[in-house]
Amino acid sequence: MPLFRSEEMTLCQLFLQSEAAYACVAELGELGLAQFRDLNPDVSAFQRKFVNEVRRCDEMERKLRYLEKEIKRDDIPILDTGENPEAPQPREMIDLEAAFEKLENELREVNQNSEALKKNFLELTELKHILRKTQTFFDEIEAVFSQDKVTEKVKHTSAHRHGIRPQMAESGHEDEHANLLGDDGLRTGGQVLKLGFVAGVILRERLPAFERMLWRACRGNVFLRQAEIDSALEDPVTGDQVYKSVFIIFFQGDQLKTRVKKICEGFRATLYPCPETPAERREMAIGVMTRIEDLNTVLGQTQDHRHRVLVAAAKNIKNWFVKVRKIKSIYHTLNLFNLDVTQKCLIAECWIPVVDMETIQMSLRRGTERSGSSVPPILNRMMTREVPPTYNRTNKFTAGFQNLVDAYGVATYREVNPASFTIVSFPFLFSMMFGDAGHGLLMTLFSLWMVLKEKPLAAKKIQSEIWVICFAGRYIMLLMGLFSIYAGFIYNDVFSKGVNIFGSGYKVNLTHEELQHHHSAMLVPDEANGHYRQTPYPFGVDPIWMMAENKIPYLNAYKMKISIIFGVVHMGFGVILGIWNHRYFGRSMNILVEFIPQIIFLVFLFGYLCILMFIKWTKYYAGAEDQALTPGCAPSILITFIGMVLFKYDTVPLDGCDNYMYPGQVTLQKVMIIVAVLVVPVLLLGKPILFKMEMNKSKNHAALHNQNGTAEGEDVEVAGVPQTDGHEGGDEPHEFSDVMIHQAIHTIEYVLGSVSHTASYLRLWALSLAHSQLSEVLWLMVLRKGLMFQDWYGGVLLYFIFAAWAALTVSILVLMEGLSAFLHTLRLHWVEFQSKFYAGSGYLFVPFSFENIMEVQPGEE
Repeated sequence: MPLFRSEEMTLCQLFLQSEAAYACVAELGELGLAQFRDLNPDVSAFQRKFVNEVRRCDEMERKLRYLEKEIKRDDIPILDTGENPEAPQPREMIDLEAAFEKLENELREVNQNSEALKKNFLELTELKHILRKTQTFFDEIEAVFSQDKVTEKVKHTSAHRHGIRPQMAESGHEDEHANLLGDDGLRTGGQVLKLGFVAGVILRERLPAFERMLWRACRGNVFLRQAEIDSALEDPVTGDQVYKSVFIIFFQGDQLKTRVKKICEGFRATLYPCPETPAERREMAIGVMTRIEDLNTVLGQTQDHRHRVLVAAAKNIKNWFVKVRKIKSIYHTLNLFNLDVTQKCLIAECWIPVVDMETIQMSLRRGTERSGSSVPPILNRMMTREVPPTYNRTNKFTAGFQNLVDAYGVATYREVNPASFTIVSFPFLFSMMFGDAGHGLLMTLFSLWMVLKEKPLAAKKIQSEIWVICFAGRYIMLLMGLFSIYAGFIYNDVFSKGVNIFGSGYKVNLTHEELQHHHSAMLVPDEANGHYRQTPYPFGVDPIWMMAENKIPYLNAYKMKISIIFGVVHMGFGVILGIWNHRYFGRSMNILVEFIPQIIFLVFLFGYLCILMFIKWTKYYAGAEDQALTPGCAPSILITFIGMVLFKYDTVPLDGCDNYMYPGQVTLQKVMIIVAVLVVPVLLLGKPILFKMEMNKSKNHAALHNQNGTAEGEDVEVAGVPQTDGHEGGDEPHEFSDVMIHQAIHTIEYVLGSVSHTASYLRLWALSLAHSQLSEVLWLMVLRKGLMFQDWYGGVLLYFIFAAWAALTVSILVLMEGLSAFLHTLRLHWVEFQSKFYAGSGYLFVPFSFENIMEVQPGEE
């Protein structure tokens, strides 16, 4: 079994010629089977040999991200052919850099020209609107101020606009003269006063504040007219659509002119020259329109050129990203190597799987041939005291289950891997909680769709976190759905309704008149030749129980018992798996002082509890000729188990019943309790005593060797455990006190955990009950009401009611209940199962692999 135990790893030393190092590392990156160690831990990243090449790659990535941003800005599709180009040779870096530099400069130049043209176009467009609107302003003002005494009217109108009373406006002005303007100036008292004006545009949202500031700063001695520009204008810098308004301000004197311009500058209003005479304005408008048409032509050509450049870049940008990332990762890896004294050879150390040694050597030879080097690489195995990384070889089916196990803790090197057993036990325990064939079918169909369409769905690269989790676990969901369909038929539960496939083992013996007068009746198994039929139901639960008033008590007792049975089997299997760990790591004595006491304690208490359940199921039955074998005489298993532990037994039986299930039950139970209690000291003291004996033997052996001249510092094995200073140095105890404390904790955890873990498996029953009851409530409270209407409108109502029922079923019973059952199943595996044999104190094998590097989408860094 490839998943039963992690791959055997070895530490190798690699000697590469300097000119062949790049090509060899590139080949290893394509293979993805070597995890390199950093041989320069004290050297900063800025002092390593290939830091300049890494910086050049960073600069190329920056240019590619800039190109990608511009491509996405223009909504140009990026071509993804799925190709995986090889890592370019070092000499090709110069060509790539030159190509990216040319593209970036060309694009920046086009963008700058386009921005300048758009800015010019915006100014001309705003000037065009100013010339149009101001002509209307001049015409209106000439008509308004053709009467006498318009000064007071202007004051009143302007003051009223700002919420100021007319008398306040009159008394607060420094100048007595009003702001009257025509083409010939201000006419008051027979005199003509020439007024100045400025025109411009301002953002529409700033106009109210701008108007208030003008009034207050100029004390009402200006006259403002404004009009909105109907169409939106494009900001040349950001490209956003903005809305602006045209304004014109009339004033008298240079002092007000300076003040007005400063206010316009503060509100970022753009001022434009506006001729005073209509003829000049018309002539300027004609010139502006001509220039706008020319600019439109130039802008179109510029945009076409930019689009062509980006379309050409979009065809290759994915491959460029792949090439640059491969180059960068190769130089990052080369920075982990050491240079020998001759500066002509690179030395590396790496962890590799033993079975792939030949494959790695072949890839190194290919890299040497590609580089043109005549010196072959040298790959030597090294002896080390360091614990190797854990590498479990997986495929797309087993990877999800392995990730569930690794989320709890990575297996210790060569430890039994729970993932191979989780493939079956995880969906099975899930189905015991989720057991509904209808809901399981929905989950199966969704996961089957993801499995059948996995290639096109993976190509879409959807980044939603929920989708990523579901898609990664599609095979887990598929098995959970299939197992749930099976458990649903065992429970006879399909969308909270039972199915009648094999008929019923119960027969209604009441007449029609008796049925009309009986609200409820007790049914007995079908009789044949005067005897009750004792054959078990062919498959699952008899459908008659779905209509029974005592359905919940019956199913509760049934599900509770099978939860305990499967829980004890699951935990017992975990304890048995510990044998393979003890034997592989050379701890054979642990089988005697650890495994045997553990399995005895578990079987003599909770295994016996399961045996009592089977005895009760098979021995007591309805219609038994002997009254002692009828269901009413069956002893309570819970009371029996409690009495067994407390040594309390009932001596007075019920009339016609026996207190015990079989002869010699009391004696056997007392013996099992005594043995279970006696194995606890063995579990507590056995391993420390063996450790002490091995330590004394090792000291005597070392003293004898020292007398014979043997060098000190040799590795010593104690109780089958190498005492090294490797990766697990802190996990293995080296002193008797440490072993004693560690074993005491382990013993207490196992003894108390056996009780709590057995009870923890009752969640299989509890969640199954909750799921079935929620499903039944949803049927009775929602869908059943839609089936009560018989007329034509019943079909219409049923359409909407069924939609509501389906939505609640998917959201609550499939998604929420499915997630709840998934988390509880995960807990049962992590705590109740894996704690019996799994240390999980290793570290993952993370090879140098281009495939892993390419999983990060370009531009996400």
